[in-house]
Amino acid sequence: MNVRHAVVALAAVSVLAGCAGGAPAAPATLRAPGSAPGGAPASPAPAPSSVSSKPSAAATPHGTLLVADFGADTVTFVDPDPGHDQHTLGSVEVGTAHYGLVVDDRGIAWVATAEGVAVVDTATRTRLARIPYKTRTGPVTTGEYRGGGMGIALAPDGRHVYVGVNVPGRNGVLEIVDTATREVTGTVPVGRRPFDVDVSPDGTEVYATGHDSFDVTAVDTADRKTRRFEVAPYGTEGGLGSWLKPHYAVVRPADGRLLLPFEGERLVVLDPRTGRSTVEPMTANTHQHGATLAPDGTLLVVGTGPVLSDDRGPSLTVRTPAGSERVVPLDGPHEDVTVSDDGRTAYVTEGFTRDGYGNGITVVDLTGGKRPFEVAAGARPLGIAIL
Repeated sequence: MNVRHAVVALAAVSVLAGCAGGAPAAPATLRAPGSAPGGAPASPAPAPSSVSSKPSAAATPHGTLLVADFGADTVTFVDPDPGHDQHTLGSVEVGTAHYGLVVDDRGIAWVATAEGVAVVDTATRTRLARIPYKTRTGPVTTGEYRGGGMGIALAPDGRHVYVGVNVPGRNGVLEIVDTATREVTGTVPVGRRPFDVDVSPDGTEVYATGHDSFDVTAVDTADRKTRRFEVAPYGTEGGLGSWLKPHYAVVRPADGRLLLPFEGERLVVLDPRTGRSTVEPMTANTHQHGATLAPDGTLLVVGTGPVLSDDRGPSLTVRTPAGSERVVPLDGPHEDVTVSDDGRTAYVTEGFTRDGYGNGITVVDLTGGKRPFEVAAGARPLGIAIL
């Protein structure tokens, strides 16, 4: 732990790439074969005229994966069946450099792009709309530090979508979208670079995780009042240059507490009712990003790989509700994760927000019966959902 604090102190003096600071990362080196160099999309994004104004010839099968192509202007439909030769089923143009996405019960996807929230009918594979943000975020750009939507979440009743909007150089904003009118109906100040957005099980609060402000902002969905909770198990030393920041969170349905993993070493359990948090040990010892819960309460956390010399490589942590962990090694950095309805399979995106990203999805058998395998999936996929 002392080594981490020493490195954080050094990081405060120098500008680090990736999620450590506020400066853009150096051009990325692609890991997957067939990718374009320097962080460019693996293939040109479709022209607007090719975006499905017509329904797809084939209905989208149940169990198809939908991924946000951070390296292109599209979302891509992916068949994860290893027995099939063709895994990418088609793409729909949605907007520049999108992070997260959510899908409602009607099969409508809501995608947080740099330009606005794109609305996609996943059954017909058509873009229905793109809702511009109320917040000014500067020129539309790409890269981890671009302005625009990052984390995104859906209200339990499906009536609202909540998107965390990054505003370069200052605190972020939570924008509230009415799913019926497809309009932004409210904006609420939150922390800096809202990497993730989550909703309480009863829908009364929204939680925006502020990556660069070491905090979670709780927003009351009725009166939109806010409460801020610092989440910094290593302290805030290093400021914007620190690696030891919150990234993604999950809400535990049983008690409404937020689970925030740090560095494969510490799991912060935050009670938003009281603002108090406890810290539980973790074992992966690697920089961590995406997280989700399986139906039985198993926590899945993506380890992106080392940021310090004594860190371990990329992995997927499988943590039971009782706290025991199994760490599954992964080949190269990954970003986000989702899990099948039966809790037997995890799908981990290879897009990543820094160097070393790939253009696929790693499929992990959580029963341990099969080795992880990779399927092709668009261009630098980040956010992911199962249809």
